Amino acid sequence: MRPSFQPTLINDPFSDPGLFVPFLYEKRAFLFDLGDLSGLSPRDLLKVDSIFITHTHMDHFIGFDALLRVFLGRDRELRIFGPPDFFSQIEGRLAGYTWNLVEEYETDFSLKVSEVHEDVILTRVYKCRDRFRFDGTEEEKFTGLLLKEPSFQVEAVLLDHRIPCLGFSLTENFYVNIIKEGLLKLCLEVGPWIQRFKKALYNEIDPQSEFSVTWEQGGKAVKEKHYVLGELAEEIAKISSGQKITYITDVVGSPENYEKILTLAKDSDYLFIEAAFLDCDKETAERKYHLTAREAGDIAKQAGVKKLKAFHFSPRYSDNPDAIPKEAMEAFS
Repeated sequence: MRPSFQPTLINDPFSDPGLFVPFLYEKRAFLFDLGDLSGLSPRDLLKVDSIFITHTHMDHFIGFDALLRVFLGRDRELRIFGPPDFFSQIEGRLAGYTWNLVEEYETDFSLKVSEVHEDVILTRVYKCRDRFRFDGTEEEKFTGLLLKEPSFQVEAVLLDHRIPCLGFSLTENFYVNIIKEGLLKLCLEVGPWIQRFKKALYNEIDPQSEFSVTWEQGGKAVKEKHYVLGELAEEIAKISSGQKITYITDVVGSPENYEKILTLAKDSDYLFIEAAFLDCDKETAERKYHLTAREAGDIAKQAGVKKLKAFHFSPRYSDNPDAIPKEAMEAFS
């Protein structure tokens, strides 16, 4: 069985950080950080609808322009979450270009940007056809939750990297696996109806309600069958516990950060966590406000995660690339 989210680090562990999380069977994806995006195709990028930025150091944010260029001229809204002072970073990047032609666009592209503080989330919408000017700022209370949909939620916490830096967790409520044998038994073909079916389950629609299955046959004719939702689910769906993915990078190994990360990452299926230095260079790690490999492994062990994925290695270890993952896994196991 395959879970709904397929997290993949965009680059090798010595290169810019970034996590790409496509949704299985959907043209949708999330991005965590915007470093070098050359490892992703425009087709991959166009799946993205929500982006979560830890902080705006260059190696975490240089890809913003490349992403913006792909989306210009399309009827889309991109949601972007970032730490305090994020508006000024976004507006500075947008101000670097001349937008005198965008009034002629027939499309309505916009950026919905949220700035996350300890107690509040501030949100501004920048519309392309308005030359990316914003009109007002919305404010709502922040309790740790950034985004919530019927099938998942995204939580965040502010950490210390000498500047505020966000850590994120993506938690799936449950996931629905489609049983191929069940489809064959009912003579059903896969198609867009599967997403409607999953959405009905995630939204807890009455299982006694009617559900229609439609698909094309021969590229033209549309076939349709009707089922009771709950009965169809018994035949073609296996519902399993959802997975949890946590993404942590660029933080010092302080007691305060430890406590916040352990709470956020508890029982994660995947913990993607930076391991910038070896423990023998811990003084350097503390001075630069980064984690050591041993600290990353220790956090993973204490949080009870299932899989540890260390990344964001210092280039000083490029001649011995196995040293950091080895130290992290020793602490983890």
